[in-house]
Amino acid sequence: MTRMRRTGLLATLLLVAAGPLAARETIGVWRSWGAFRDRDRCYAIASPASAGGASRWRPFASVARWTETSSGRGLRASLHVRLSRERDRSAPVTLTVGERRFALVGNGVDAFATDAASDRAIVAALRGARSMSIETVGVRGRPFADSYALRGAATAIDAAILACAGR
Repeated sequence: MTRMRRTGLLATLLLVAAGPLAARETIGVWRSWGAFRDRDRCYAIASPASAGGASRWRPFASVARWTETSSGRGLRASLHVRLSRERDRSAPVTLTVGERRFALVGNGVDAFATDAASDRAIVAALRGARSMSIETVGVRGRPFADSYALRGAATAIDAAILACAGR
């Protein structure tokens, strides 16, 4: 990756990442994935290589480390996807990672794993695959998909998890 392309990617990832810019610390960038730390969490994040449509927001996929509040114990890596278009809330959302498929839940623009076990299976699948896609149906009834390259994802996820290990 050229230096100019890497700088452009970093700038894009900084714009995509949620939270105030001043409070965010860049951990590193690996291919199309970046790892960041802010006050409340550490996360790996990427923009789609191919988005299902133009939107008023920036779509992304992220894996963040957070404490399970329902059980009050342990930390888990959790998938969060911001879709490129608003979806029909009655339409299923399917994540495909390599050859594996996962059902996601969410609202009109965000999608998440259904539970902690699914999050663990998804993160494990991300580590060994080359790409992932999220497919659903938009509010106007047209199907769309957002696709992500996964080169660098495992390293960015590990860096984010390690950056918050002491929290």
